[in-house]
Amino acid sequence: MGHASSKRGSVGGDAPAPAPPPPPSRFTRFKRRLRHPIHRSGSASGSGSEFGNIKNLSEQEFTGIARIEIIGAEMKFKDRWFACLSLGERTYRTETSDHTEKPVWKSEKKVVLEANGPTVARISVFETNKFSKSNLIGYCELNLTEILSQESEDNMDEFQLFDPCSSTTTVGTISIRCFIEDSIEIQRSFAQRVLSVVDKNGDGQLSLSEFSELMNAFCSQLSKEKIEELFKQADKNDDDIVDMDELAVLLAQQQQEETIINNCPVCGENLGKYDNMNDIIHMTLCFDEGTGNQIMTGGFLTEKQASYGWMFKLSEWAHYSSYDVGLHSGSSASHILVFDRKTKRLVEETIDGKIILSMRAIYQSKVGLALIDAGVKGLLQNLSEKQGKQMNSPESAKDIPKFLEFFKDQINMDEVKYPIEHFKTFNDFFVRELKSGARPICYPDRDEVAVCAADSRLMAFNSASDSTRLWVKGRKFSIEGLLGPETCTDSLRNGTLVIFRLAPQDYHRFHVPVSGTIESFVDIPGYLYTVNPIAVNSKYCNVFTENKRAVSIISTQDFGKVAFVAIGATMVGSITFLKEKGEYVNKGDEFGYFAFGGSTVICVFEKDAIQIDDDLLANSERSLETLVSVGTTLGVSKKVSDPEREVLDLDKCSLTE
Repeated sequence: MGHASSKRGSVGGDAPAPAPPPPPSRFTRFKRRLRHPIHRSGSASGSGSEFGNIKNLSEQEFTGIARIEIIGAEMKFKDRWFACLSLGERTYRTETSDHTEKPVWKSEKKVVLEANGPTVARISVFETNKFSKSNLIGYCELNLTEILSQESEDNMDEFQLFDPCSSTTTVGTISIRCFIEDSIEIQRSFAQRVLSVVDKNGDGQLSLSEFSELMNAFCSQLSKEKIEELFKQADKNDDDIVDMDELAVLLAQQQQEETIINNCPVCGENLGKYDNMNDIIHMTLCFDEGTGNQIMTGGFLTEKQASYGWMFKLSEWAHYSSYDVGLHSGSSASHILVFDRKTKRLVEETIDGKIILSMRAIYQSKVGLALIDAGVKGLLQNLSEKQGKQMNSPESAKDIPKFLEFFKDQINMDEVKYPIEHFKTFNDFFVRELKSGARPICYPDRDEVAVCAADSRLMAFNSASDSTRLWVKGRKFSIEGLLGPETCTDSLRNGTLVIFRLAPQDYHRFHVPVSGTIESFVDIPGYLYTVNPIAVNSKYCNVFTENKRAVSIISTQDFGKVAFVAIGATMVGSITFLKEKGEYVNKGDEFGYFAFGGSTVICVFEKDAIQIDDDLLANSERSLETLVSVGTTLGVSKKVSDPEREVLDLDKCSLTE
């Protein structure tokens, strides 16, 4: 009745059917996955590591495997060089080059890309120091989604290497090649690797005897009859030969229906815990180690760890220090790792080694506790006052260049409002202002969205009990002790706690996280312990409830009462507020600043007033601080309905350009 035939090859009778559309290219498939990110809550941030450290991926979450090859560089002087690749919570490094200004590495690594995972890779080039840590000379950052979406078979490009002190100063160039393999190509690539094990004549085909040898190598428990059955099943065209495509189909089907490869032939790990795709991803990454290609060395969390020489490695072996995420105490409290929210990458905080040793001695031992009780509190107070006077003297200005050199990859002078010559004292520089627009405010017209109050390392907890379980280990910590009886209410006592820890290298002006009216300011006298995690994580002192602090209460329409606590610390004798009692403030407004040293802001929200962003809570659950910037999203008022919350593109606001 006028309907076309359903048989292939005929339309409306004898007319030939149009040719089927060609299958989508890998670039098209990759772009489709990027356009459909997966929205999930409570997931731990950061991935892109070796497969043994990656959770089970669904087909929707898996974007592909990126192969990144660092070919070589052109630097401005001769040395022995190596390069590091950092993505998510893993870092890899090349071998060290010869003494040259044009190092060649030709070193590669495959990394797994996820729909919601990190996609900005950092490439850093170091000059070698065998004894301690090597020197970072230049870096570049690659947006893998942009590079791998290009319709090119050879994604080799040359990138400028930037000076760690300035993103506008170049120190050399580096050549990098990138490829992407999605699930279809991974299966073909895996089949090709497996086939090559027994393909003696290299024709890309397996006879029954070669197929049997392959099955016996990978699946020792299969009977001869089962192997012959699998061979016939794979040999679709009955030519007594199994080619690469047929082998790929067989492996995919069997691994899904009836596992024939039970253990990874490279690392020996049990397979079948998840699904076919995850097993093949695992074996694909493992097989790289046996290709003969120059593979980057893994096992590092940060590029700084990868850059250490043998003396650091010896200290790890002797257990004088440890290198990991989470709470540390005693001798293990040596390295502070934080999660960079913008790049989704782990970074190590820069602290002078002598300062670390002294903080461990004072804050992480009973002997240190005795010293504190015996008068170190007063000594810290006097030291901070003297240091404050020194940093306000004209002679202190000469320390600014040395400070910038020490923190050369963590202070961007391009966003500072004035050049170095403008600052007449070190404290003038320390409380530096930024250029207009350097810290855009997320949803400035939506007061129901709270923003981060400082450039800082953030921890967020739904209750004080969560904070003491995961982070604050002082013997007497409580929200009432933090705020004081004059300002603490029942709703705040059981409220949500957000800690913004500022390190010396940070922009030290703090901003208002919510819009509202300032009801009060209360100064609480106290000591000046350091606010470094080495002290906060210590059970021997009570940093937040004993330090000098100023408490402000902000009355808001969307969050109720919000307590804003500015806490002084060692070397910080001055907390300056720029707003007055009774004044209305808009979120993102500059609220005040700290003088020289590390310091902390704590915001306390009423119970059930705010839904903190999932990524911040997930990292805090791991006892891992998140590096955030002023104006990025902190959370949403619980007065906002779920449909309204879903409309807000908070992922976009959690990053800064």
